[in-house]
Amino acid sequence: MVEKYNIDFLHPHPSSEARVVSENLVTFERAKVKTYLANPKSIMPDKREIHDALAGKGVRVPKTVDIATLEDIDEAFSEIGKPLWIRARRGAGGRLGLKVETPEQAKHWVELNRLQQRSEIGDFIIHEYLPGRDLAFDSLWYKGKLITSYCRERLEYFLKHISLSGITGTPTLARTIFDEKISQVGVEAVKALDSQPHGFFSVDLKGDTAGNCVVTEVDAKWHTTAPLWGYAFAKALNKPELNITYQYLLLALNGATDAALPKYDLFPADYYLVRQLDAGVILEHDDATWRIV
Repeated sequence: MVEKYNIDFLHPHPSSEARVVSENLVTFERAKVKTYLANPKSIMPDKREIHDALAGKGVRVPKTVDIATLEDIDEAFSEIGKPLWIRARRGAGGRLGLKVETPEQAKHWVELNRLQQRSEIGDFIIHEYLPGRDLAFDSLWYKGKLITSYCRERLEYFLKHISLSGITGTPTLARTIFDEKISQVGVEAVKALDSQPHGFFSVDLKGDTAGNCVVTEVDAKWHTTAPLWGYAFAKALNKPELNITYQYLLLALNGATDAALPKYDLFPADYYLVRQLDAGVILEHDDATWRIV
């Protein structure tokens, strides 16, 4: 397809396809098509690999136990306490995630998904449950250099009623925030996973009972709403340089942005992005409202 349609730049999505392309970059280089991808090991990594890489660099991560047998669930409750959070080792969107109060609940959840052929026992991992704020750090890197980034807080999930956990992977309501600590932890998490980050990197964080930021995931991809945030701010504030997707394409094609972007807090704080199925997208700040889509 690249050769047939004379494609100049390839942006593979979702992460599973991006990883395959990154693993076969030589093929695409021969076809003279540009890409902007991280090391394949940084794309859609196993959650245990994320945990170990970050813990090894001193980044705070949740207490975690691997599940190879159902007996490991008993060990997790004994070591960590309750409640716990069980989820799939790979995948996005809160895949197979559930808050569990007892070993029996966790075992039934694993068995149900095994019997319905969604997973095997070894596909799960179990963590301490983190009840605090649901935070996100999005960052754009070029050959190891941080180009720009921003932080936000997820307030409510899209179609949360269809998921037992209430988490569906993308928010229907979120707000931008300024938080130096989140930015610092976000950068540390990215560099712990990849010493030479290149492209978009997203970091998920949750607050623990003491209010500390704990990193639950790092991936060499952008969060689903990152392009929408950029488009919304560029349109509402009439600042095209805030369109982070446009800047991403400039870096991919030309190796540079067309504006001096701040390394942190690309978007102003306390702006709310509201979205719902078949209802468009709204950006709100104080008394101002913009219809984006």
